[in-house]
Amino acid sequence: MSNQSRAVARTMKSIETSDGAGVRMRRSIGTEGLDHFDPFLLLDHFSSDDASDYIGGFPDHPHRGFETVTYMLAGAMRHRDNAGNNGYLGPGSVQWMTAGRGIVHSEMPEQEEGLMSGFQLWVNLPAEHKMCPPRYQDIAPEDVPEVELDGGAVVRVLAGTAFGIEGPVRDVMVRPLYLDIRLRPGAGLVVPVTKGHNALVYVYDGNTQVGGTPVARHTLALLGDGDEVMLFSGQDGARLLLIAGQPIGEPVARYGPFVMNTREEIVQAVQDFQAGRF
Repeated sequence: MSNQSRAVARTMKSIETSDGAGVRMRRSIGTEGLDHFDPFLLLDHFSSDDASDYIGGFPDHPHRGFETVTYMLAGAMRHRDNAGNNGYLGPGSVQWMTAGRGIVHSEMPEQEEGLMSGFQLWVNLPAEHKMCPPRYQDIAPEDVPEVELDGGAVVRVLAGTAFGIEGPVRDVMVRPLYLDIRLRPGAGLVVPVTKGHNALVYVYDGNTQVGGTPVARHTLALLGDGDEVMLFSGQDGARLLLIAGQPIGEPVARYGPFVMNTREEIVQAVQDFQAGRF
C-alpha cells in the first residue's frame, strides 16, 4: 500500500503583534484568521536583536487548561513561578509546561543585548486532564537529539519519533511530533507523520515546497491528511518547524490565558485566579 503525501490545505502569513510587556513577535495561530488548529491554540515566533523588542519580557501571568511549549533558538530567558520553580532557557533548550489546573509564572530575558529568537506553542488539554497538577519538562540543548540525513537535511527531534530517534518530551496527551528542520539549498526530505493527526509547517527562514506547494518565509502551512510530508528547499535553503498532534475534538472556550471547554469553566478560572487559588 503506497504512502499518501499530505497536501497544503491552507497557507497564512504570520502577523506582527506584541504580547507580554511589549515583546514583538509574529503570530500564526491564535489570530482572527485562525483561532486554533486542534490541538494547537497559539504559535508565536519571536526574533530580534533589538533589545527594545524583548527586554520587557513576560511578567507574572496565569495559565489554566493547556500546555505551553517554549523553544529557544538564540538568547536566554529565565522562568519563575508561584510554586517556587526556577529555570533557565538557553539556546536550543525546550520547556514543555503543563499548566493544568493553574499556575502563575513569568518568563524574563536573561540578557540586555543581542539576538533573542525562538517560539512559543500552546497545546490544548482534553477536558479530563485540564485540572491536572502542573508539571514541567525542562530539556537542555544537549538532550535534544539531532540527526543529519542523506540529501542535505538536519532534523532536531523535540517531541515524538522521527527517523528512528525519539525526542526527549514524554507523556503528552496529544502524542505530538515537534521537529526543527534545516534544509540545505536544493535539499529534499520525506517525513512520516501519523495519519489522522493534524499537522502544520511553519517556515521561519528561507523558503520551501511542502507537498509541491511553495511556502515562503514567515508563513504557516496547514496540511491535509496523509502519512508523510514531502519537503523541498529553494536555492537559499530553509529552516522550518514541522508540528503534528492528535486532535482532541472538544469545544474550546478561551479567555486570554485560560482555555477550557465551557464559558462557565472560564468564569470559574477567573474567580479562582482572583481569589489566589492558583
